[in-house]
Amino acid sequence: MNIAKNIEKIQNELPETVTLVAVSKTKPITNLQEAYQAGQRIFGENKIQEMTDKWQEMPKDIRWHMIGHVQRNKVKYMAAYVDLIHGVDSIKLLKEINKQAEKFERKIDCLLQIHIAEEETKFGMDEKEVTNLLASDEIKDLPFINIIGLMGMATFTNDENQIRKEFKSLKTLFDKLKPDYPTLEELSMGMSGDYKIAIEEGSTMVRVGSRIFGERNYNK
Repeated sequence: MNIAKNIEKIQNELPETVTLVAVSKTKPITNLQEAYQAGQRIFGENKIQEMTDKWQEMPKDIRWHMIGHVQRNKVKYMAAYVDLIHGVDSIKLLKEINKQAEKFERKIDCLLQIHIAEEETKFGMDEKEVTNLLASDEIKDLPFINIIGLMGMATFTNDENQIRKEFKSLKTLFDKLKPDYPTLEELSMGMSGDYKIAIEEGSTMVRVGSRIFGERNYNK
């Protein structure tokens, strides 16, 4: 597995407008160092403890993205350094992120997670919930967060038409909200199996793991 070559290949495929998040969850520090040497500076993790351990060991110019579901009681462990939280799906979580960010006198960027997949297991809000959240007075009282975009995960399926339809629905919602909320700039959709479709449908940020690092070993 040549990590540097994989990153170069993917970067060459991406338009300049699309950011590559290297999903390094479950991968050893040596793999991340290889990616770092190849110029990768944005890494995505789905467990806060693992991400914090890696943040402590790795160079400090890395931007760490929390891409997994976030439990409110764990926010405090990453508030000092996390660059972007992808999966924000409630006002309660936003309030906790704001509270912890204030302690470090920093603003934390967040993406609102939208449920676009047919699987019930995926987290996220629907259109009505996200519209109400953005329009709420509660959100105006959170000066230590920036909501900079939306995130969504397509159904895990080989049906490309379905994946495309789901990404299209998220882009439509993004375009609908953007005139009223100009800070919405990022649309995070697309992973190793479907990032090319996601880019065609308007993604600005893709989360790629196995295409860079190889398949994950969950039994380590």
